[in-house]
Amino acid sequence: MNNAADNIPPQTEGEKTDVIHFVDCGSAQEAHHLFLLAKDRLKDISQWHVLSGPHSAKFAITDAAGNEVYKMAEKGDLFYINLPAPGPLAGDGKEWVRIEAIEEVDDATAESEYITMTVRPVASPMHPDRAIAHFFAHQSTNTFIVERYLTHVSAASYGRNETPNNKGVGLYDTVRNTIIALAAREGLSGPQWKSLVSGILEK
Repeated sequence: MNNAADNIPPQTEGEKTDVIHFVDCGSAQEAHHLFLLAKDRLKDISQWHVLSGPHSAKFAITDAAGNEVYKMAEKGDLFYINLPAPGPLAGDGKEWVRIEAIEEVDDATAESEYITMTVRPVASPMHPDRAIAHFFAHQSTNTFIVERYLTHVSAASYGRNETPNNKGVGLYDTVRNTIIALAAREGLSGPQWKSLVSGILEK
């Protein structure tokens, strides 16, 4: 069985961020049940803001035209992130990403089981011919992992190749994306992902 971390894209440029939260359970069976709950929470993207608390960004999966749909996440899905800050013009005020990979290994009898989900910035589905609608560039990724190892369950967010999206966009988005990307690199995005991964593992 592959290791969950094998599904994190390699770091080749820009910055990287790791946010992880652990919970210890009393038995492997209890840990397995928490893993299954956490896995469903990870895939329920439209509820991430509830898990993250009152100051969270809003998240929603959409169809190919950008209309919100309520569904569990699948490979290829688009979703937007509505930050509590001015958004990019290219995305009509929202950051956009696509789920490019989901890997799942469920086995209550094994030492470990996991789900990984990797997302990448993309253009808004309402304006597919425009620039990437996100403060990070297209080469940036974020991989979310929920994993059980014996009686321990973890939830994590791994940002890789985080570079500002300031090429091929207008002046406003160039300045805005650079400022927010630099703030994220300085750790200001940490509270959002820390709140999310903690909420995913709430018993």
